[in-house]
Amino acid sequence: MLKTLKKYPILFLSLFVAMMLLPNLDTLQVTIMEARNFITAREMLENDNWILTTMNGEARYQKPPLPTWLSALSTMIFGVKSIFGMRLPAVFMVMIVGNYMFYLSRSILKSRTHSMINALIVITSFYVIGITIEAPWDIFAHGFMLIAIYNLYKLFKKEGNNWKATMHAGFFIGLSILCKGPVSIYALLLPFLLAYGFTFKYKHIKSKGLAILSIIASALIIGGWWYLYVRLQDPETFKTITSKETGNWTSYNVRPFYYYWSFFTQSGLWTIPAFISLLYPYLKTRVSHYKAYKFSFLWTVLAVILLSIIPEKKSRYLMPVLIPLAFNIGFYVEYLFRRFKTLKDKRETVPVYFNFGLIALVAIALPIVLFLVFEIELHNPWFIIASIMFIAIGTYMIIQLVKKHIKNVFLSTVFFFASVFVFGLPLSDALKSEDYKSLSSLKEENELRGLKLYAFNYIAPETIWDYGDVIDQIPKRDNAYIFPLEKEFGILVNDMTEKEEVLLKADHNLKEISTYDLNQAKKGTKQYNKRLFSTYYILTKK
Repeated sequence: MLKTLKKYPILFLSLFVAMMLLPNLDTLQVTIMEARNFITAREMLENDNWILTTMNGEARYQKPPLPTWLSALSTMIFGVKSIFGMRLPAVFMVMIVGNYMFYLSRSILKSRTHSMINALIVITSFYVIGITIEAPWDIFAHGFMLIAIYNLYKLFKKEGNNWKATMHAGFFIGLSILCKGPVSIYALLLPFLLAYGFTFKYKHIKSKGLAILSIIASALIIGGWWYLYVRLQDPETFKTITSKETGNWTSYNVRPFYYYWSFFTQSGLWTIPAFISLLYPYLKTRVSHYKAYKFSFLWTVLAVILLSIIPEKKSRYLMPVLIPLAFNIGFYVEYLFRRFKTLKDKRETVPVYFNFGLIALVAIALPIVLFLVFEIELHNPWFIIASIMFIAIGTYMIIQLVKKHIKNVFLSTVFFFASVFVFGLPLSDALKSEDYKSLSSLKEENELRGLKLYAFNYIAPETIWDYGDVIDQIPKRDNAYIFPLEKEFGILVNDMTEKEEVLLKADHNLKEISTYDLNQAKKGTKQYNKRLFSTYYILTKK
């Protein structure tokens, strides 16, 4: 297996990501962040709003458009309603992250095996995958930045100028800016530059002055033109949105400095190896490449420190840290590859047995949990297949762990992670609430009725996406609603107070037609979200 990985690493990594994520790509429910992106992509295609982007008919300049462009282009092939098509570009970005982790690692470490370890860790880190649906822009911004960082490393290591690497670095930094502004420059590139300087030193940097200026200039042109265009074409809206977004950095989701200190847990299955890899005094004498380990350690820690300085904090903002962290974890795993069979100190062996033994037990116990807790039916074919796979992988891991074959244990862990997506996700249909009801047919029904639909108060982005068209908001001025001129129209309401109901009935006859619930979780559970519930009324003027 390892020989095959070493011979065709990029092909293997790409196929692995494809096999892990593509079969059930449209299974998971669309999230609020995805819905915003998907609505914007849909309106790009339907209304030709490719530059002055919109969401539900209103200006959407909060995020740059490159990820949305890619989603829109994908849906030209798969259809504007295709969740698979909308998500496909993000899967390609996971491939890019894995591939360029391999390239960067190989350039620094000169070892294919070690580089493959790093690449497999990054593409099986929990939040690297999770971010593709929670905040689609992030995987694009940081994926393009990783390509730029690889080319910057090539530029810095060469004595003279490397103009190919220079052009690539500037181009991909620009693309990263077109995905999420300067976020990745701050969270991923800046800590890389600091870590590189502290570890490898900037040799011959004066001779690279023109190349560095070229990178800055091309990055600003490629990444900045959209901001300039929108600023000139729609200055008032752009200024309002920008002020609100920058204000959030210091007033929204403000957390203490130490909020990110548990960042290593975001790596999921690799949490314990991640923690051990950060024990610098312990690992620095055991790694095969001390300078490179110092570099990845500093890159990781500096990224966390820089993110901790910003008052606004969210767990998903830690995603870029998982890239250098995967590099760092790789040193510990590679050390276990080399030395675990000869280790005698229980302080070194017990954490390994505990970590991988726990993962193996989780794999074996997962079918039991699915049956007892989630009440999956025993005759469900996906449950049978998933159970066989999970138990087989868990059993194999335990056997290999007893034999101290850490390479096989590591690969089993990787394939267990993938098997959860391939064989576990189809079971989500069996967990779907019986109350689930989509709005996908409501648009056609309204067209047959000859009615226009409006949103009354708040309507969730997921609801708008599921409806399939713009839902105009009934405006409110001076605490009074300005109702449509139509004699009869429909409204969608998330939650209506008694006062609002009285207000509606003052001039209209109000008839409740149906309720819609996009929650796949059952009512009364923690996963149930009230904002995904809406009621459809038809109003007729008195």
